[in-house]
Amino acid sequence: MDSHRKKVITLEPATELETPVDAKTRRAKLRDFVPYLGGHHLALLSAIVASLAATGLAIVQPIVVKNLIGGTTVEQGAPVILIWILVAITIGEALFSAARSYLLQRTGEAAVLGLRRSLIGRLLRLPITEYDQRALGDLLSRAGTDSAMVRSLVTSGIFDLGAAAIMFVASLLLMVSLDSTLLLLVLATVTVGTVSVLAMARLIRVASLDVQNRVGDMSASVLRSLSAIRTIRAAGATADESERVIISATAAYGAGVNVAKLEAFIRPIISLFIQGSIVVVLAIGGVRVASGTLELASLVAFVLYLSLLIQPISQGLGAVSQMQVALAALQRVNDIVFLDEEDAGDAAISRNLPLRVPTAQSEALIEFRSVRFAYASGTQALQDVSFSIIKGTRNAIVGPSGAGKSTILALAERFYEIDSGAILYSGNDIRSMPRASVRSNLGYVEQEATSVSGTIADNLRLGNPNLSDLELMGALDAVGLDDVVHRSSEGLQSRVGDDGVMLSGGQRQRLAWARVLLGNAELLLLDEPTSSVDAVTEEILQNLLASQTPSRTVLVVAHRLSTVVNSDQIIVVEDGRTTASGTHDELLLSSEIYRELAVRQLVA
Repeated sequence: MDSHRKKVITLEPATELETPVDAKTRRAKLRDFVPYLGGHHLALLSAIVASLAATGLAIVQPIVVKNLIGGTTVEQGAPVILIWILVAITIGEALFSAARSYLLQRTGEAAVLGLRRSLIGRLLRLPITEYDQRALGDLLSRAGTDSAMVRSLVTSGIFDLGAAAIMFVASLLLMVSLDSTLLLLVLATVTVGTVSVLAMARLIRVASLDVQNRVGDMSASVLRSLSAIRTIRAAGATADESERVIISATAAYGAGVNVAKLEAFIRPIISLFIQGSIVVVLAIGGVRVASGTLELASLVAFVLYLSLLIQPISQGLGAVSQMQVALAALQRVNDIVFLDEEDAGDAAISRNLPLRVPTAQSEALIEFRSVRFAYASGTQALQDVSFSIIKGTRNAIVGPSGAGKSTILALAERFYEIDSGAILYSGNDIRSMPRASVRSNLGYVEQEATSVSGTIADNLRLGNPNLSDLELMGALDAVGLDDVVHRSSEGLQSRVGDDGVMLSGGQRQRLAWARVLLGNAELLLLDEPTSSVDAVTEEILQNLLASQTPSRTVLVVAHRLSTVVNSDQIIVVEDGRTTASGTHDELLLSSEIYRELAVRQLVA
């Protein structure tokens, strides 16, 4: 395994976030969320209409109450009518409010679905370097928890503010007509509370972002432990790992407590100005009623309007707080959505490259020319790699661990961009070719022989969803894995578990082989393809590999020289450089490092 390879998920002290801060990170704004509301205009318009109707009915209620108290007599029979009108208004307001709530909840879910589509689409198309540097658990947290929290921008954010503004203005105008002096006193009290709460909003957003980052780190810690649970149990490290996860959970707890403190400070402020406003109105209003300068019915109506005025202010301030939390979540989602996709910039690169480059050998299928490459961490993986692979031949790359062998295959797949030199495929610089076009010609078996969660059939149909069951069974039979299917009552639908945990290492490798055989790849890239199989299975796979040429070209990374001694060409890599190439017999004479490897492995 190359020296650059490491666990993607690492656990740092609780005081340091694992999530890297991207240079493009910026504060999320409401306009960032607007595109996800597209296609839901009718539902939003209906919600606005329902909200206006509910607000209008709420505003009418105090007028009806005022007339009921002071403007009618029993002989006229009006009180009964007014009571029925009041009941109808109350029921109507409740129905419109329910309709508004449903429409906003449904629209919020639809917007979150759109957001998740964008996020998932970008998550699966990021440059490989992003997966190398980011914690997978944190990425999962962004796709799940963070995207769900953004929903409140619709359900209790933007539209709550809009409804609150309408209610506030309408109540204000009607209160002016009742008593402007009382209104001025109310506004003075309300202003102090509102300014105080708004001043806290930014702090809530910063604290909420910290909480979500900490939760992401905790998710990464849990995933780290669960993905290696067998190793942890076997090493007797369960208690230590539990403590590590608890440390990250404690960090999330501490960040959550900080948010709780801010919210605990805000709520009393809101409560204080609400109660203060009521006390001021009742005290001053009571004095004015006693002095005859204000009618009792007007005071009652004013108090009712005061409740309508305070409600939107309280609702609006709560919405501001919720929006800060949602915008913090949106910022974490945008940190991924705004990243460049793997193909970004390819067009600019290809414009500066010739359409075709003369190859060292006219029959070369793939050629490396003085390739240099360093990982984002700064690790220099390849210093000077040059070789040619002839069509229809069987080739191998050998060398000490950490020499850069697996990196060569990764660069052939264009998982990373080289720093200098060139990689040619059929005479074309692969940077001038669409990545999908390059990869469609390559069959790649990773060193870890990764399996996706699902069934055996799911794994075999990756990239080829239309393959028949008969074709799948033929590939499994070729690699000696058909017995696994026959032993299970579920056949091809047998589940392999997360990361193929229900299969042995050798079975996962053979499953990867079968998947590659089912493709139409011209060049097979195999990274330690028999490292986990027994001698009998290895012989089956070696014979299978030999049968693939000359119809296919094969390039194998191998540690065991016995598996590649019959190759048409063996390429020796040492310290990121190609130091020799030739057949087994030729290299025994010309390459000291190869000769040492052969002697150690008894194949000299």
